[in-house]
Amino acid sequence: MGRDWLSVFNTWAQPLSATEAEKCERAERMIRNAIDASTKLEARTIRVFPQGSYRNDTNVRQDSDVDICVCCTDVFVTDFTHAPGITKSQVGVVDSAYTAAQFRNEVGEALIAYFGRAGISRGDKAFDIHENTVRVDADVVAPLEHRLYYREADGTIKFHRGTNIFADSGAQIINFPDQHYNGGVAKNRTTNLAFKRVVRIVKRLRNEMTEQGVAAAKPIASFLVECLVWNTPNEHLANDTFYADVRATLVYLYNQLKDPGPADHWLEVNGIKRLFYPSQPWTREQARDFVVAAWQHIGFD
Repeated sequence: MGRDWLSVFNTWAQPLSATEAEKCERAERMIRNAIDASTKLEARTIRVFPQGSYRNDTNVRQDSDVDICVCCTDVFVTDFTHAPGITKSQVGVVDSAYTAAQFRNEVGEALIAYFGRAGISRGDKAFDIHENTVRVDADVVAPLEHRLYYREADGTIKFHRGTNIFADSGAQIINFPDQHYNGGVAKNRTTNLAFKRVVRIVKRLRNEMTEQGVAAAKPIASFLVECLVWNTPNEHLANDTFYADVRATLVYLYNQLKDPGPADHWLEVNGIKRLFYPSQPWTREQARDFVVAAWQHIGFD
């Protein structure tokens, strides 16, 4: 007798339990308290907010850690790649002596002062706040605000507000978490809440496949799963069961990913960055292989 995937998917579609959610919220509050207690950071304008699966309500039990962004907004990075010809002087920007490295060090000092040195590990991109009985594991990034400038049709200069993480290795990671959040909320609303539920299912499926040694699942990031489902047309998320939604989603994704074509121009959930781009840590081919492996793992006909 085969596995009852209908029941499995109904379970996997659900958000975290109230207990797990409270541990996530407690970790977030403690990080805010750590930043607020820092005298060095008092002079800076800082925005502390959740991001990733936790903020977007697509996290699952195996990935129930918290991603917190501690973003400096009074010092920012200007990006004119979408608006050639614009200069800093045109938009009234002057260089600052305060650096991304200095900000990150001061955030690290604040976290150590609050949680203790043993409770913090500094990684290349984020600080890891270790899990204990009252909070989940948390990753804290300390970026500067990133401003991606562009021109409106009438010539007006505007910018997308994002974050720019300066890793210890020298790499820069640019994200647009607010736009990602808004894009996910809009998709969820227009799919009668199916979007985030299907995302949770596919994430749980990916985790199970990884645990069972399915190679195609290992390079698939949680973020990529969310973007793949987001790029799936709404009609594929409007079936009578989650089982049918997942089947229709995988069929659509395979047909779009199997050859070069429109999928090469898909965007992330933020609606700004290309999903498959040379700088991304994944490829269209890896996404296609995962879809095939997922289909086989479930045993769809």
